Amino acid sequence: MGMTMTQKILAAHAGLDSVTPGQLIEADLDLVLGNDITSPVAIHEIEKMKTEGVFHKDKIALVMDHFVPNKDIKSAEHCKCVREFACKHDITNYFDVGEMGIEHALLPEKGLTVAGDVIIGADSHTCTYGALGAFSTGVGSTDMAAGMATGKAWFKVPSAIKFTLTGKPAKWVSGKDIILHIIGMIGVDGALYKSMEFVGDGIQHLSMDDRFTIANMAIEGGGKNGIFPVDEKCQAYLKEHSMRPYKVYEADPDAVYDEEYTIDLSTLKSTVAFPHLPENTKTIDEAGDIKIDQVVIGSCTNGRYEDLRIAAEILKGKKVKKGVRTIVIPATQQIYLDAMEAGFIRTFIEAGAIVSTPTCGPCLGGYMGILAQGERCVSTTNRNFVGRMGHTESEIYLASPAVAAASAITGRISSPDEV
Repeated sequence: MGMTMTQKILAAHAGLDSVTPGQLIEADLDLVLGNDITSPVAIHEIEKMKTEGVFHKDKIALVMDHFVPNKDIKSAEHCKCVREFACKHDITNYFDVGEMGIEHALLPEKGLTVAGDVIIGADSHTCTYGALGAFSTGVGSTDMAAGMATGKAWFKVPSAIKFTLTGKPAKWVSGKDIILHIIGMIGVDGALYKSMEFVGDGIQHLSMDDRFTIANMAIEGGGKNGIFPVDEKCQAYLKEHSMRPYKVYEADPDAVYDEEYTIDLSTLKSTVAFPHLPENTKTIDEAGDIKIDQVVIGSCTNGRYEDLRIAAEILKGKKVKKGVRTIVIPATQQIYLDAMEAGFIRTFIEAGAIVSTPTCGPCLGGYMGILAQGERCVSTTNRNFVGRMGHTESEIYLASPAVAAASAITGRISSPDEV
């Protein structure tokens, strides 16, 4: 029986010729990731193990991004804990204020994630790196601790779902619309503990930022991971960002999939996930008249350069509607700088938006955009659970940067074509 892309990567890292779905394996890790919320728990656990240091100081990444710059005493203490651990163990890839970024945008930008890697992170959206042809998945803080200590992790080999993407998306249809369409189709548990494997000639029309967005939200469909083939566009990205060698894996022709879907990207429309689940999707022409109080453009899902470019294109020469708080968050310092040099930051400020330092902030209801009772927000983030961004009686509508920017102008959920 042939293997999928994910299964081949896991087999290689377990030192096995082949693996089958459901098989338990121990695999070598290329990178272990933690942030300012999850790392302190892992650090306390690793201290209990009484191990001598970490398995490899270059293969651990600690990124302060959720409550950074620190919003209160507790978040400051968390960061202090991680900072001291990084210093004690001479961790090469420790990122704090000044060189920080949202972890899942920062690590590919720094070349720390490449094709063929096995990566675990104590953050559910670690599956982002599948856009580069890597197996990456979120784990708990205890598993992160074991990974930092041993450089290994246990996995149950996932079965897979194949998504064949064909056709070329329309102008305002992006990776966010594609993944929201898919989650709306299969549900939030439709790919539970399965690998979501994306193939097809439609991929050539997707930028790397589109692919990062799609892989990022595989977890919102229940997936263990999402993964893309390593094509010329991906290899060009790797060549630009990483000096580390990588290995390309391809699925066998006779690989077995639990389910297969074909999606014609040319037929998709801008899509919005209504409260309170990412599967509760409607196309923009089905949205109705939904007035909003806030817009957030950013996060590990949609805070990259292309996302800001699209938002700036729509906001250029226009004004945010009075009473709509519009918050733009570049995902890394480099993206912030590039956006500034391209004139996007001026566009946002002149339109009446504010621009924040890189942070996860409002995505998890941390800070920089908490919602009050009854308020509604259009957000380019990845989750719209009850209370996710503040009050349990607030509402989050997940959308692309294009829809978010258009909605900021009109004060209601709107198509980019309306403005």
